[in-house]
Amino acid sequence: MRLFHNILVGAFLPFSLFTQAATPAKPIGLRIEYLVNPIGIDNTHPRLTWMLADNRQGAKQTAYQVFVGMDSVEVSRGKGGDWTSAKIASSNILATYNGKALQAFKKYYWKVDVWDKDGVKAISSTVSSFEMGMLKMTNWKGTWISDEQGVNVKPAPYFRTTFGTGKKVKSARAYIAVAGLYELYINGEKIGNHRLDPMYTRFDRRTLYVTYDVTKNIMAGKNAIGVLLGNGWYNHQSTAVWDFDKASWRNRPTFCLDLRITYEDGTFQTIRSSEQWKTSFSPITLNSIYTAEHYDARLDQPGWNTINFNDTKWKPAFARPVPSQNVTAQALHPIRNVDEIPAKTMTKIDDGAMVFDLGRNISGVTKFTVKGKEGTVIRLKHGERLYKNGHVDLSNIDLHYRPTDDKDPFQVDIFTLSGKGEETFMPKFNYKGFQYVEVTSSEPIELSTKSLTGYFMHSDVPPIGKLNSSNTTINKIWVATNNSYLSNLFGYPTDCPQREKNGWTGDAHIAAETGLYNFDGITVYEKWLADHRDEQQPNGTLPSIIPTAGWGYEWGNGPDWTSTIALIPWDIYLFYGDTKILKDNYENITRYVNHINDLYPTGLTTWGLGDWVPVKSVSPVEVTSTAYYFADVTIAAKVAGILGNKADKQKYIALASKIKKAFNDKYLDKKTGSYNKGLQTELAVPLYWGMVPDAYKAKIAARLAERVKADNFHLDVGILGGKAILGALSDNGYPDVAYKIASQETYPSWGWWMVNGATTLYENWNIDAKHDISLNHIMFGNIGAWLYSGIAGIKPDEKQPGFKNVILQPNFVPGLEQFTAEHASPYGKVVSSWKRNGNAVEYSVTVPANTSADITFPLNGGKKASLGGKPVSGVYHVSAGYYKFVVK
Repeated sequence: MRLFHNILVGAFLPFSLFTQAATPAKPIGLRIEYLVNPIGIDNTHPRLTWMLADNRQGAKQTAYQVFVGMDSVEVSRGKGGDWTSAKIASSNILATYNGKALQAFKKYYWKVDVWDKDGVKAISSTVSSFEMGMLKMTNWKGTWISDEQGVNVKPAPYFRTTFGTGKKVKSARAYIAVAGLYELYINGEKIGNHRLDPMYTRFDRRTLYVTYDVTKNIMAGKNAIGVLLGNGWYNHQSTAVWDFDKASWRNRPTFCLDLRITYEDGTFQTIRSSEQWKTSFSPITLNSIYTAEHYDARLDQPGWNTINFNDTKWKPAFARPVPSQNVTAQALHPIRNVDEIPAKTMTKIDDGAMVFDLGRNISGVTKFTVKGKEGTVIRLKHGERLYKNGHVDLSNIDLHYRPTDDKDPFQVDIFTLSGKGEETFMPKFNYKGFQYVEVTSSEPIELSTKSLTGYFMHSDVPPIGKLNSSNTTINKIWVATNNSYLSNLFGYPTDCPQREKNGWTGDAHIAAETGLYNFDGITVYEKWLADHRDEQQPNGTLPSIIPTAGWGYEWGNGPDWTSTIALIPWDIYLFYGDTKILKDNYENITRYVNHINDLYPTGLTTWGLGDWVPVKSVSPVEVTSTAYYFADVTIAAKVAGILGNKADKQKYIALASKIKKAFNDKYLDKKTGSYNKGLQTELAVPLYWGMVPDAYKAKIAARLAERVKADNFHLDVGILGGKAILGALSDNGYPDVAYKIASQETYPSWGWWMVNGATTLYENWNIDAKHDISLNHIMFGNIGAWLYSGIAGIKPDEKQPGFKNVILQPNFVPGLEQFTAEHASPYGKVVSSWKRNGNAVEYSVTVPANTSADITFPLNGGKKASLGGKPVSGVYHVSAGYYKFVVK
């Protein structure tokens, strides 16, 4: 079951969307800042996007006009009181607001009119809305408050206040900014379904706030507000090698809240956090985002967040300084409990422990329900593996934890019962990576498989990709890749959900395209690039983990990892066609590549970690890091051109040329058509990143195919070679060799993991490795993107990004009978599907309205393609519509 699945009317998602498209045309899927009807945004020039629903062949938009105003009726009539754009002759589906200054707290309505392929005005869109947030720091009325406790105090604090309303409420919004984590309650009810808000940032440079519509929660008369604070990454009490506990910002969690009530008579009232609020310890006796949560139900204070609670024994709240001078809106898809997963089995171990198996590896939490005597202590140990004796084994994921005592065991929740009937516990401020849960108890308890339920928890990014093939192993790899991608998305991309939870840059750029083909993740990536800007030093240096408490500037942060500053903005631009992310990060990209140039003026760089976790062969760091440096500089040149900076464009074109020449002068053997020793990574990485001179591409690709054949069509790469090898082969004439690698089921391969029961991707090809063997890592996850680009052949067009023009280069590889991939682009659903029918291949394509596609068929061996019985050849250009080709 998928909980809280945010498929809303007009959202950028449903695969059925265009089967229901009507004629005449109509703009649909209206969004602001890539969100549906958002409230509490701070961008004063927000982006407005839409799609064209039109199922006619060649459908396109020839013009558009946007209307924005505070009166929904007037907007529906085509009168934008705040902005009425000109009728713009354009097929663009993205417009940036350019009207009157948007006002804090105000709600705006908007619609778009479009003209179709014949210049006929289409049916108007429905009216959508957006609401502004605080906009500036001075609009906050509340005081930042906490209790008087220090950073090492373990219990999580409660806060409460009451207030009255004497008039009829028209609307109410709660704005809450937190350093740490929180749950917000009004009259005893938890507000919203988000988890782990706000997202992790560099707290002393940027603090996020969240906005809620709480109109229905406000009662006539007396009301109560409750806030529960958790530590999160702000007050990291657990100790590990990354020095989270030494963060310069570290302090007791604190918050600021404004509850803004608008009455029917037009007046408004703000209930604000202050020192008049009351505070007390909660039953959460320990909470760590990294390790676990402990809860003592004997300390429950029933009704603590309701109006009739007696808080005379509670203490006054304590004013705290503002964590940063940049308190800004959290405008991204939130973390939620997305999937509910019942325990598959429960097994009793000899010493009385019970081990629950969810049947799949996830990130998230468990909900545990039980009856027992007062004071019974229950320990729930979460892990990915089992020892031979059946107990949960944490040895693959706890090796970097450095506990100072035994009171905070890794991934072990501790629940102490009150003895008052059936009791339920689920952590509020923690998540873990696990498949198995071992339950032990200080007193006898009765359990069944229904006693424990898992919740797959992650940033709830809408799914926009779909894939199916005749190879069940390939299908499993795709599912496992997506599971690992989501398991490592918590407001920023991480490496693993258990051992580290770190925003490792290398893992993130390797998996970015996989994420973008499958999920609508722009809001999360835009937030994470802001984290990059917060962390970048004046000379351009970035840390290897972002955000960071300070660790990572001195290790692991060469261009092979921290190329995220260039690669991810470029990927977002290709997939969304939106230049904002390029503008936001251009100075950071150039500062970064300039710094590398200062350090390594020859064009070759040895700064980096290299091909991490290789199978057996190790390639020189200089090969891989120089390739990424080249990629970054190439992107800098392209972005400079897009943004109209001609001088910078020429500067970085020249620098890229220098890097490429230095690299090839040192490593390219022109006689043999090989690089260095001819290892898989040494050949694949230059091919993939465009470092091979045109005259030698065929030779290098042939040498790579020969090398793979010599390795029995198995991988001999680490994560950088793993990123490059499949695309390097399929883009250069050897898709069959790439598929042989991808579909292997023996070691080392993705399929090897699958046949050994994997439901996620692993950290090491060797499942018996003694270290680097997390069972839920995303760093080998680029195969998920390659299935779309290398087999289905769906690729964005750099010249018309955002899939305005779709590049379709399918590969009908031997060993597959059928393959279908769908991607809901900003313009609509792209489908590339093929199946064998005797000696022929039937190839079906759906090109969404307002786009086109260039199709290149694999016509090797004298094969020919036809459409409706008429031959087609070369790069075949089609407009929007459905097409069915035959290749034989």
